[in-house]
Amino acid sequence: MSTYQDRLNALRDQLARDRLDGFVVPLTDEHMSEYVGAYAQRLAWLTGFQGSAGSAVVLPEQAAIFVDGRYTLQVREQVDGALWQYESVPQTSIADWLKAHAPAGGRIGYDPWLHTRAWVEQASAALADKGATLVAVDTNPIDLVWPDRPAPSDARLVVHDDRYAGQSAAEKRQAMADWLVGKKADAAVLSALDSIAWTFNIRGKDVDRTPVALAYAIVHADATADLYVAPEKMDEAVAKHLGNAVRVHDRAAFADALVGFAGKSVVADPERAVAAIFEALDSGGATILPLRDPAILPKAIKNPIEIAGHKSAQARDGAALSRFLHWVSVEAPKGGQTEMTAADRLEAFRKETGLLEDLSFDTISGAGPNGAVVHYRVEEKTNRPIETGTLYLVDSGGQYRDGTTDVTRTLAIGAPSREMQERFTLVLKGHVALARAVFPVGTRGGQLDILARQFLWAQGLDYAHGTGHGVGSFLSVHEGPQRIATFGGGDEPLQAGMILSNEPGYYKTGEYGIRIENLVLVEDRAIAGAEKPMLGFETLTFAPIDRHLIALDLLSPDERAWVDAYHAKVLSVVGPQLDGDAKAWLESACAPL
Repeated sequence: MSTYQDRLNALRDQLARDRLDGFVVPLTDEHMSEYVGAYAQRLAWLTGFQGSAGSAVVLPEQAAIFVDGRYTLQVREQVDGALWQYESVPQTSIADWLKAHAPAGGRIGYDPWLHTRAWVEQASAALADKGATLVAVDTNPIDLVWPDRPAPSDARLVVHDDRYAGQSAAEKRQAMADWLVGKKADAAVLSALDSIAWTFNIRGKDVDRTPVALAYAIVHADATADLYVAPEKMDEAVAKHLGNAVRVHDRAAFADALVGFAGKSVVADPERAVAAIFEALDSGGATILPLRDPAILPKAIKNPIEIAGHKSAQARDGAALSRFLHWVSVEAPKGGQTEMTAADRLEAFRKETGLLEDLSFDTISGAGPNGAVVHYRVEEKTNRPIETGTLYLVDSGGQYRDGTTDVTRTLAIGAPSREMQERFTLVLKGHVALARAVFPVGTRGGQLDILARQFLWAQGLDYAHGTGHGVGSFLSVHEGPQRIATFGGGDEPLQAGMILSNEPGYYKTGEYGIRIENLVLVEDRAIAGAEKPMLGFETLTFAPIDRHLIALDLLSPDERAWVDAYHAKVLSVVGPQLDGDAKAWLESACAPL
């Protein structure tokens, strides 16, 4: 019997003891985080799935795991199909699946600290059609059967200096307080870890690759705040930084504090705060204002200091990546390199900058068919050699104090096939179309998505992920609310100061993957004679695009000019940071097409 069979059996036995007929297992934590600490990796422990987004449902006689199109291949490689049914979202929602499969009159458990109130209402309505009920548990049953579950991190908080933040924490709290007064609210509950880190200008080391700390906060209309964090995370420097206007409490006291707002109006974000927060506020007699977390939009719109920091980080990171691309061009054709050795070498180049705090996510180092797994993460058992005649896709990024990077390049190892060149060029044309876009103020990210897909669509091709996500400032590499996608977001109007990725791709299952990703800054675009304010993108990422994969006959003159101008900029930004063979290689890689 397999380890995962044993774990599934143990959970079912615990559910029986708890008089539950099923349980829902999301991949998140009490803060609705995308990337979570080891203590919250319940889905991975139960199923073996290593992706960053997914959920599962366990019933007495069947179980299902739900992932989106990014993980269609990965889930089949990592999760035993004899134990778990594979379901795709958004085609099949958990609520729909429960409606079809939950036992009539059954009790389906959920952890109220891991779901939004909207999800609870949706799932409850679906179950009601079968006479079944959704039951909140006091203790997550997985925690009761996971014998060696890690404890939450006890890493210390660190101060994020104003010279990187561009605005003091006191100024941010005052702006938030002014907003609360305008909404006739007494306080706002912050539970998203990046919102708390941004609001208080603090960072942490509680989640791999994302510099956040496990904490909650309540900001009041008088610009004071309560911060709930484990005492061992505090030190004198952080206490001095927070000042007297921030009262610090043990993180364990947060739930009890929520019931103390009788007669008060409290803002809680229905998309980002878990159901347990709403239940506690309700039980204490607060009037809940279901409004967006007041840190979300200001955090997304970078100030001039943050923008300057991003540009410095991108230039530094681009030099590290260019050194790596040169290294691949020399070493891969010799043989002996693998996905793991390449990922390690890229991290070493970033560390050589002397300013790398961490990677911004686990490097996606995909050779040949592994490149077609959108969010592939190399392991010993999947580690492939980088071989001549294949494509190598590397998606990576760094966390620096002055900015967060995320960049993807696809490289031909040896001579590529005509098909590889054609499909790479279709992706490149979409990337260029989005990079060159000019659009009216008020345009939503989703409205631009077709620009990146149009050339693939014309050939009956597509990719199963969004085209662009927001990026934080020494924070989350995936940041909202802005997205460029026609599904799973994309409704937020883009505003000057937002940073997003531009990353169309193409994936041929079992053969290769292609993705070209740069980060872009939304900026005001002055146009002579314009009758309405317009926006455009400034590309922030600097690393050459593999010219061996470009089918020149498929590029228009304007597209060719864009690539040449981009490479000229790469050479001007990165070139002075390189020398010797690496610089000579860069000059060749950036020569006009």
